[in-house]
Amino acid sequence: MNERPDRLHRSDRPPIERRAARLLLVDDADRILLFDGFDPHEPAAGRWWFTPGGGVEGDETIADAAHRELAEETGLRVGSVGPVVWRRTAEFTFEGTRYRQQEWFHLVRCDRLDVDISGFDAAERRSIAGHRWWSVAELAASPEVVYPKDLAARLSDLLVGGRPPIPLDLDG
Repeated sequence: MNERPDRLHRSDRPPIERRAARLLLVDDADRILLFDGFDPHEPAAGRWWFTPGGGVEGDETIADAAHRELAEETGLRVGSVGPVVWRRTAEFTFEGTRYRQQEWFHLVRCDRLDVDISGFDAAERRSIAGHRWWSVAELAASPEVVYPKDLAARLSDLLVGGRPPIPLDLDG
């Protein structure tokens, strides 16, 4: 039996290329904000914790997207989103679509913050179950799936050693 190309399963197609701004939002107690997410099309695939942020829209710069995502996902508005400290390429499937996403991680320091998720878009409302502030020790001890991998060790290095002179490549 021959299948028409438009009927192929989406995972058989090349991934959609995308750029994204991610936010390492760290409070005055050195805790990082993470969201508890899942894929509503594949709830049996489990849950994971991840940093705020999202895709670049239109002609936005990475910094513009970081500002917008920070405000939409946390309610926080800042003059500067801080430096890019890490980069990585993430490949994943979400709601049946494959993505290859180039990510830039900004370090944003803030005072203790009551997170305001009223700016979530429809996909975020479908796929984010909650949020919490994590200490490095809590992350290191947790059996939960966290992205990026090795976040506890990398965040500890960042908080102790300071910002790297150029963004670290998490892929290598």
